Amino acid sequence: MVSPATQASDVKTTSSSIEPEPYYADALQAWKRQSAQDATASVTIKASTPTARSSQDSTFSVGNLEGKSDVLLWRGAKVSWVEYQFNVSAKGLYEFQASYRPLPGNGVGNPITWDVTLDGKHPFREASSITFYRDWKDSRPILKNSDGDEVRPRSVEAPAWRIKPFIDSEGAYANPLKWYLTEGVHTIRLSGIEPVAIEELRIVPPEAIKAYAGVAEAYPQTKPVQAKALTLQAENMDLKNDTSIKLFSDTDPRSVPVAKGRITYNTVGAKRWMYQNQEISWNFEAPETGKYKIGLRSLQNQISQKSSFRRIKLDGKVPFQEFLTYRFPYDSGWKGTVLEQPNGKPYGLYLEKGKHTLSIAVTGAPVKPALIKIDELSQQLRSIDQDLRSLTGGLIDRNRTWKVNQELPDLAGRLDSAAKLMDSLSGELLQVNGVKDSIIQGFGTSAQDIRALLKKLDDVPYYADQITSINEKISSFIEQLLQQPLQVDEIYIAPLEEPFPKMEASLISGVAGSLTNFFYSFQSRDSLSDLDERVLNVWVQRGRDYVDQLQQLTDEEFTAETGIKVKVNLLPTPQLLVMSNAAGIQPDVALGLTQDLPVDYAIRGSVTDLSKLPNFKEIYNRFSPGSWLPLHYNKGYYAIPETQSFQVLFYRKDILKQLDLEIPQTWEDVYALLPVLQQNSLNFYMNPKDYTPFFYQNDSEFYNPQGLRTALDTPQGFKAFKQWTDLYNTYAVEKEVPSFYQHFRRGTMPIGISDYNMYVQLMAAAPELNNRWGIAEIPGVKKPDGTIRRWAGGGQRTGVIFEKSKKKDQAWKFMQWWISPETQARYGNDIEAVNGVAFRWNTSNVEAFVKLPWKQEDANIILKQWSWYKDIPNLPGGYFLEREITNAWLRAVVDGTNYRSSLETAVMDIDRELRRKQQEFGYVDQNGHILKTLDLPVVDKPWEGVNAYVK
Repeated sequence: MVSPATQASDVKTTSSSIEPEPYYADALQAWKRQSAQDATASVTIKASTPTARSSQDSTFSVGNLEGKSDVLLWRGAKVSWVEYQFNVSAKGLYEFQASYRPLPGNGVGNPITWDVTLDGKHPFREASSITFYRDWKDSRPILKNSDGDEVRPRSVEAPAWRIKPFIDSEGAYANPLKWYLTEGVHTIRLSGIEPVAIEELRIVPPEAIKAYAGVAEAYPQTKPVQAKALTLQAENMDLKNDTSIKLFSDTDPRSVPVAKGRITYNTVGAKRWMYQNQEISWNFEAPETGKYKIGLRSLQNQISQKSSFRRIKLDGKVPFQEFLTYRFPYDSGWKGTVLEQPNGKPYGLYLEKGKHTLSIAVTGAPVKPALIKIDELSQQLRSIDQDLRSLTGGLIDRNRTWKVNQELPDLAGRLDSAAKLMDSLSGELLQVNGVKDSIIQGFGTSAQDIRALLKKLDDVPYYADQITSINEKISSFIEQLLQQPLQVDEIYIAPLEEPFPKMEASLISGVAGSLTNFFYSFQSRDSLSDLDERVLNVWVQRGRDYVDQLQQLTDEEFTAETGIKVKVNLLPTPQLLVMSNAAGIQPDVALGLTQDLPVDYAIRGSVTDLSKLPNFKEIYNRFSPGSWLPLHYNKGYYAIPETQSFQVLFYRKDILKQLDLEIPQTWEDVYALLPVLQQNSLNFYMNPKDYTPFFYQNDSEFYNPQGLRTALDTPQGFKAFKQWTDLYNTYAVEKEVPSFYQHFRRGTMPIGISDYNMYVQLMAAAPELNNRWGIAEIPGVKKPDGTIRRWAGGGQRTGVIFEKSKKKDQAWKFMQWWISPETQARYGNDIEAVNGVAFRWNTSNVEAFVKLPWKQEDANIILKQWSWYKDIPNLPGGYFLEREITNAWLRAVVDGTNYRSSLETAVMDIDRELRRKQQEFGYVDQNGHILKTLDLPVVDKPWEGVNAYVK
């Protein structure tokens, strides 16, 4: 094996080779320093006549659509591109617009996102993620379940032709993006995956938005409007641009309609309306021409002391500058918020009599400058941290004396610069936020910590970990700054001279409301103790939305087909199953249980052996053999896999391309790319808790075939453990990473192994990385025949039937219906339609999986990796395995203990606990003689059941 030092000596890349593209704000400033002015002329490009495109297949066609003729119809399930040439008569700053209509998408709720290049380049990094949103409505009427609770409505797309400007997907800028064009011919390329119809592209002069004072001065002279204030119920929105925007039930006595102890969707927003560009629109009718004002009954209390910002439009346009980034300060309770000037006077809005649209969108523009500086600060601290680790060799030796001014002569200046930047950020954010919050205080205390280190400069190498901790804390602020929650109950449009309706509950009504809610709290809708013996009782350990959706689907399909009535209840915690069993109360079926619980219950005789039920063999073949391992006990199977996570390799396409690195196929490939990454202040991510790939890929099992002792103390086991610990000891992969997601977004860890949660996070909340990231099968171990073994686990949620159930036949019918491909696909699509892509249903049923809205290229990778799925068996005493393997890793990596002796210690401790539990449950006698064995299933070949679904 080539050592990292030898590999590094051949590396030619430096940090300059991955210099990122400029932010839009920096690019715009640079253009203005070059005296660039806003353009005055326009250019229109006919979309149906591109000068070039990525393919000649059916992805592109020209046709008619909803009153528009000769439009480009762009359909496809893979990334494709189209190019146009155009000529501008004068240099200047332009805005781009598109006349488009979304076509049925590849996913539920995915916006149309384009990677835009001008003359073969991104003029700024935000150009890689230009977003055009779909329009959605909530289905009406809102349905109620059998308990009288309203069921959150699903989102229904409302496509229409729109003309929208090119905006960045992060909502980081208040105005549409400007693009600098020189006189002459240019080429624009649009790359994307979502189906869309395009009529034309427009290149137009930027529209200047005046300040309120200038706009108000130009209003026509009108008489005061003689009409009462209009009240809009915010939950009755007309359009939204994101399926994630949801209704919420609020119990405040002033919230309309009053909840009265039942889930009543009477508000909108909160934590589901707080991310970039999410927009809600309401239609209303002005009774007379004249001046009006706007008020909202709002709640902004999700993040203590932190303000939220909104962009406010009337009839599709921001009326004046102050509405580009309107601030909603933190308040602990519901508040009547009048959109007003700094002097306390309401902003006046001139409206013609008739129909109008009010649109309110999340914007991160006020905090974007701070986010850029945080990125810069994080880079500074990371550089300092790496230099200190290089100096100390990664070891803190307090017996050694350092002379930092000689060994790192610029360290003091760099630390001082970082502290000053923290002070600057603290002051800047205070001005933006209006009051001190935890983030502002965090920058202040971190600056103090840095200055404390400067007072004892020669001791700084002893405190390298403190620099790391400060950087991690500062990096965590990014997510908080991006969150802009706001909940709205009612919106008021009132004549300027008329008063608003009362927006807040009075003291008396507040007290009365609290007493009413207290009374209703005793009427529990989820009383698990109140089981109806006439129906099939199903308890589900998932959120309320999942439970409501399952109840609705069960009523519509299963009960209608079989006549079996089902009551689905929310199970807040699995501990209630144990307590309810002790009380003689148990459901017939439980769903959503972690994969360790079924065997726990099976050992105690609480759940049914499903392998003895009809059609089990057919059911077994629908799922990967490795997924059944954790559900096997005493020659039976005690649960059905419901959902399944997956391990895949995430990588940043742009960074790997800049570094000229290939996607690693084996761990040897990973070792080869690590020096390149680390010389560029980057690293590879591997969660220390994910040890299954190393053992399974090296042909090491966790237990012997009889299931009575560990199998880790074999040559293969020691080899696997050494490979795992060497990744951190020899190859300097980070031992602690608070958020791979944030490092991946910033590009500091452009490659690493993670799971389903990482995938949906990137899909739902990282639109700026559009087309910049991908997934691949995880690295594996190459065998002599050339094949690569890529075994990995992932974790599952499962369903069980309880042994005490008097309706096992009905329960098994329900279970078979529930895990069928048709039901799983319908449920997955419904739950995503209601809640957005963050609720992507990761079904264990492969046939249902391919019917869900995965990108085809990603689905193929997940399916290929799925064939290598293999989780850890659960045995009596098996809980000691994870604990002691983790302890062994800590001894070998943190304490520096020899890997072999560390693993041997773990094996002894695990076997001791296994033996204790085996004696308790009658597998061995007191003298250690074997009475019976567990006989674990053998899974040693990749599952071929997925091959038919890979396209």
